[in-house]
Amino acid sequence: MNEKVLETLEYDKIKQQLAAYLTTDRGHEIVNQLQPSSEFDQVKDRLDQTADGADIIRLKGEIPIPKLIEIAPYMKRLRIENAALSGTELSHITKLLRAGQVVHQFFEDFKAEAVDLRSIPKIVDQLTLMPEITQQMISSIDDDGRILDTASSQLSSIRKTIVRTQNDIRAKMGKFIKGSEAKYLSEPIITVRDERFVLPIRADYKQHFGGIIHDQSASGQTLYVEPSNVVEMNNQLRRDQLAQRAEERRILAELTNLIRPYRSELLENMNLIGQLDFVNAKAKYAHQTRSVLPNISDRNVIKLRQARHPLIPREKVVANDIEIGDQYHTIIVTGPNTGGKTITIKTVGLLQLMGQSGLFITANEDSQIGVFDDVFADIGDDQSIEANLSTFSSHMDNIISILGRLSHNSLVLLDELGAGTDPKEGAALAMAIIDAIHKTGCELIATTHYPELKAFAYDRPGIINASMEFDVDTLRPTYRFLLGIPGQSNALNIAHKLGLSQAIIEQARAFTDTQNQDINNMIEELTAQTKRAHDEADELKVQLEASTKLQHELTDKFNNYQSQKERLVEQAKEQANQVVEETKKKADQIIDDLHKKQAEIGKVAVKENELIDAKGALNKLEVAPNLKRNKVLRKEKAKHNFHAGDDVLVKSYGQQGTLLRQEKNGVWDVQLGILKMQINESDLEKSGSDKPEKSRYQTQVSRTRSTGMSPTLDLRGHRYEEAMYELDRYIDSALLAGYPSVTIIHGKGTGALRKGVNEYLKRNSRVKSFGYSAPNAGGDGSTVAKFK
Repeated sequence: MNEKVLETLEYDKIKQQLAAYLTTDRGHEIVNQLQPSSEFDQVKDRLDQTADGADIIRLKGEIPIPKLIEIAPYMKRLRIENAALSGTELSHITKLLRAGQVVHQFFEDFKAEAVDLRSIPKIVDQLTLMPEITQQMISSIDDDGRILDTASSQLSSIRKTIVRTQNDIRAKMGKFIKGSEAKYLSEPIITVRDERFVLPIRADYKQHFGGIIHDQSASGQTLYVEPSNVVEMNNQLRRDQLAQRAEERRILAELTNLIRPYRSELLENMNLIGQLDFVNAKAKYAHQTRSVLPNISDRNVIKLRQARHPLIPREKVVANDIEIGDQYHTIIVTGPNTGGKTITIKTVGLLQLMGQSGLFITANEDSQIGVFDDVFADIGDDQSIEANLSTFSSHMDNIISILGRLSHNSLVLLDELGAGTDPKEGAALAMAIIDAIHKTGCELIATTHYPELKAFAYDRPGIINASMEFDVDTLRPTYRFLLGIPGQSNALNIAHKLGLSQAIIEQARAFTDTQNQDINNMIEELTAQTKRAHDEADELKVQLEASTKLQHELTDKFNNYQSQKERLVEQAKEQANQVVEETKKKADQIIDDLHKKQAEIGKVAVKENELIDAKGALNKLEVAPNLKRNKVLRKEKAKHNFHAGDDVLVKSYGQQGTLLRQEKNGVWDVQLGILKMQINESDLEKSGSDKPEKSRYQTQVSRTRSTGMSPTLDLRGHRYEEAMYELDRYIDSALLAGYPSVTIIHGKGTGALRKGVNEYLKRNSRVKSFGYSAPNAGGDGSTVAKFK
């Protein structure tokens, strides 16, 4: 790619913005050397890497790469046999080794994500991991290059000795600071001179202290004296410090020799980590600028959707749709200055350079770029006083150079073609240059002032007019790119809006030929139609975005509902399982209690009433559903909200009655004609609030045989009290139904229930006689009662 176009389109500014996201020296080197590629496969691989980085940022944040210093100079020194690296240099290599392990583990963990990376795994797989060396380096050198105590046991022992000696020296010299000798000191402190501990003594009292004078203050009033009683301790400290330095030199040499055989692997790791850092930076830059992955055309068809210049703030830039390379290969953009023509062609060129460099582009999804062997641009005023070149001459010099180097796979951008000379000659020259470039088959976008080029573009196949929209009402450009519409001359309209008299405007129109007026009228009509189409498209876009947003919201709510529904069902199942488990435990406990009772009475059968009580306890384990919100059941419940004096329907008899009073266990005394009976409230239902008008005729209850009532009552499994209540109620019903006799099944069991039935039948005055059933009909397990 030629350097001229990179400078003209400000490609280096993109690289500067990209460099802000780098953390390694090698990453900066890669960006500094970055150039657009003209190889299709290389461009695709670069974009795949950026797409991988974008997926990683979306799912996991970013690749964890620390700040790494370039190690190439260190590796060069390691070629010298006895050369040893410093602690700082070794710490930089340690960071690289640790970064390799962290990055490798990061991508191992990333395999759990449901995303297949396209290109980055090829880079990661090339990393050379040296776990043993890495661990030894980490345990020997910290991030600041200081040798750690864990580097060797000898070093650890020496350093402990040094600390003890220093503490002993401070303790002994501390007596001078806190004791009576403190008055002879300039300051009550212990300091160091020539790596030996000393005291600041006032010069007047130098004879009072024995020891060695190591230094004095600038004024000469203070002497730094090493007391004689710590001289030997300081000597020992000095010896230990020298031993420490020797051990540290030995460790540095050992670590240097440890990594010396892996120079090429370390350099390759540095390069690979730098590439991953570059990928990180590209992905973060794309996220910051809201850029997208472009499609790549193998036919160099450019289709940019709402493309915007990446160096203009998003809130200020105007986005445009731009296409070239399919139905037409040349676009001629006409119109006045300051309308946005130059920035539009710069946008096309810069986005193309970014895409061929592996960067996402500032446009909407489904945008497409080509892969050109070169991009040429002649934009701006390159006049040179030193070279004695005018504006026209400098443009011609550039264009001549372009014509000599372009091919059918090139992209050419020409701004203000033919400017700087006589309008007629400039227009003719511009048409000839466009025609020559167009014949090569390359892609060309040219801007011009000359109206002659409007008809030229209209007559040539593969060439199309374009312009930048201008709002005549506000006298301001909208910077909207209008493909297929030539630029309109707005001079007379602008003059009229600014207040120039109508007479002058009309005279000016008379001076223009009819053809120009017709062209201007046609352009004005096309511009109006295009504006309406754009406005309608914008309105539809807003509606589509609103509909899409609503659809996404509804989809999210439906998905939430589905997930919540499944979760609630699972919770209900878990709760049901818990209820079942608790019920089983309670049932087992009840059965155990029965077994214990049976054992206590010496294998004698449990009494019938105890069995009935146990069964009742099991029945209580049933959990009734919560029906508070069921309107139908609430309404049904209201029918059973009884009070004394209410008219009710006894459902089992189908007879109307009146409630007298409530007994225990939900039983009511009910007046049924001449009969007074005890009825369970579950067999009652309110008749209605309006009482029927009293008849002057007395109501009589006739005894009729009911086919809806069984002549047999089975009391097995009932508790004793419940069985007696059921028996009393059944006998009343049987009498009311007109049965001559009934059979009561009470079972044999312990005999308690049978005895209770017999006693009840004895007390009931309406029972004529009773006795056990025939042997073939149940024997003493049931009793037959006959009525009077």
